[in-house]
Amino acid sequence: MNAEPIIACQGNIPCLRFELLDNFPELGHAVFTRKGGKSDPPFDSLNVGENIGDNEAIVAENRDIVLSAMGGGHLVALRQVHGRRVIRVAREDLPVSPVVAADALVTDVPGVNLLIKVADCQPVFIYDYKKRVVANVHSGWRGSVENILGDTLHVMTDDFGCDPATMVAAIGPSLGPCCAEFVDYKREIPEPLWMYKDDAHHFDFWRMSRDQLAQEGVPEEHIAVAGMCTRCRTDLFFSYRKEGTTGRLACVIGLKDKTRTRRRG
Repeated sequence: MNAEPIIACQGNIPCLRFELLDNFPELGHAVFTRKGGKSDPPFDSLNVGENIGDNEAIVAENRDIVLSAMGGGHLVALRQVHGRRVIRVAREDLPVSPVVAADALVTDVPGVNLLIKVADCQPVFIYDYKKRVVANVHSGWRGSVENILGDTLHVMTDDFGCDPATMVAAIGPSLGPCCAEFVDYKREIPEPLWMYKDDAHHFDFWRMSRDQLAQEGVPEEHIAVAGMCTRCRTDLFFSYRKEGTTGRLACVIGLKDKTRTRRRG
């Protein structure tokens, strides 16, 4: 279902949240906008992406802003590489090295905030409310083609005993079917996925992700799609397709920690 997120605040920082996920008080989540940080243009202002030309000290400050808005705990991020590797985060793994190359995170540890960075790619939040296991997935077009969502669900079911029937998922703002043009799609995208293409060579990756989740057993009524295109809404979001040199949004999910101790790692 399309379910435009609620425009709200985490602390005093603007963000978007899903009503579907707000049904679970033990769960924290937020898609932060580009507003509320300290970076100068063209990374203005809440850029959490490293190694893209922004001042690294300011990027660290922006991540601290995000962590504080989430109520503290550990902020765990990856070196995203548009692949299909899924990392499990256990208590003994903390702190997780930020140079680990992967594109999805899964944990059942309270106080661990999973961070995915995007600027057109899909951030996908997944939560099993029976087992209390959360996942955050960076699913760009390459990840969609390789079905990183399916791989993430397999880690949740195989390693944590989760059941897709008790999962909810939310697909965040990202490049929409209005703007996801692939002129060279015959080389880049496998033919079985051409069903998601319109006559103008635009692909609906939102529908693709929704179908991939449903094919693994997540009930369709448990899947929310923001339906907000980052390229169309650069007032709120970073868009690599439109802006080229730009920042990366912070998309965060985690189980709340009652101790609310502020730590990075």
